[in-house]
Amino acid sequence: MNSLLFLMSTNEANSAVNYLPIALQILFAGGFVAFMILVSSLVGPKRKTEDKLATFTSGIESHGDARSPMAIKYFLVAILFVLFDVEVIFFYPYAVNFKSLGWNGFFEVVMFVAFFLVGFIYIIKKGALKWED
Repeated sequence: MNSLLFLMSTNEANSAVNYLPIALQILFAGGFVAFMILVSSLVGPKRKTEDKLATFTSGIESHGDARSPMAIKYFLVAILFVLFDVEVIFFYPYAVNFKSLGWNGFFEVVMFVAFFLVGFIYIIKKGALKWED
């Protein structure tokens, strides 16, 4: 009998009626944002001057073509930074569970570091971090 009551309470907890407040809040938030954008476009000033229509360049006069080629080294270093930065994030769960993982966990982390060291050595051998052209 108790298991039947538990199943009934579980089914009642997962009914769609319980999600109604969340749906109403999402609708209200979306409606509020749309209303505020509409009001600001209707009530706000509409003075189009040459200064307001000019491209914002942080006070520096723009010159040349914006589509000029850029060295791929910048992007490569950025991607490598993200790759090795994310590697450091994976050390946190290991540090938190250091004692409970034991030697098995230690060898797994050593293998994880070894894989990244092999990748790092490959990057250095390919010259991806050399800046001179």
